Amino acid sequence: MLIFVGFIIVALSVFGGFSMSGGHLGPLYQPMEILIIVGAAVGAFIAGNNGKAIKATLRIASRLRRTGKYDKSIYMDLMALQYKLLSKMRREGAIGIEKDIENPAESPLFSEHPHIVRDPMVMGFTTDYLRLMVSGSMDPLELDELMTHEIEAFEHEARIPIDALNKVGDGLPAFGIIAAVLGVVKALGAADAGVSEIGLMVAQALVGTFMGILLAYGFVNPLASRIERQVREAVKILQCIRVTLLASLNGYAPQLAVEFGRKALDTAERPTFDELEEHVRPAKAGA
Repeated sequence: MLIFVGFIIVALSVFGGFSMSGGHLGPLYQPMEILIIVGAAVGAFIAGNNGKAIKATLRIASRLRRTGKYDKSIYMDLMALQYKLLSKMRREGAIGIEKDIENPAESPLFSEHPHIVRDPMVMGFTTDYLRLMVSGSMDPLELDELMTHEIEAFEHEARIPIDALNKVGDGLPAFGIIAAVLGVVKALGAADAGVSEIGLMVAQALVGTFMGILLAYGFVNPLASRIERQVREAVKILQCIRVTLLASLNGYAPQLAVEFGRKALDTAERPTFDELEEHVRPAKAGA
């Protein structure tokens, strides 16, 4: 939602300020200039990326839109769920959570945290490594290396659209200049036209430079920055899970393992020790 609010503010500030200063918006509407700039940018995007990168860029909005909801309440739910799973594993042995992780939809533990269950990335990462812990054949160092490798692979794949959009954003001002040059060439080619008509054509040509810069720094590059921050949010929640599971695997009690995970969070979303203790307390009482 904030990305659209930002886009609206950009548009209102630029076009509203121009209009309030006495300018007329009509001459800024140059469909052919927009066609040249946007068409060239799309063509360069297709030429500079393979099918995987193009599909990843088109999918990234739906894939990462949930990361905007990774706030303190989500992290507290995640750590409460991890505490319950690790406590049950400690009481009943690793086999005690096998049914829960094999069928989370019917698990009483998972059903208490619907926001976590609806996140396939978090659920997949958590249940996959809990299965490996249940198997009992993984050394903590090997599991750490495997989790780190998977997180790095996810981050690398998720950054493909960022790189693609940044390159498009960097090229848009140049495409705007191309559109402006073509417009000037057209104006100079009309030697028999009047001075006022040539001046109008030159002014219309300069709209290309304006549109290229506006699209680059007002829309495309901010979108790439937003996706980059979403990727960081996704990586952060995976790191929280990784640290918690490793602490448990190294013999720490569930309460301390969850504390390890809490420390892995940024201070803006990190709950205090007392907040997390209060949130996890019902699980302790149940245990």
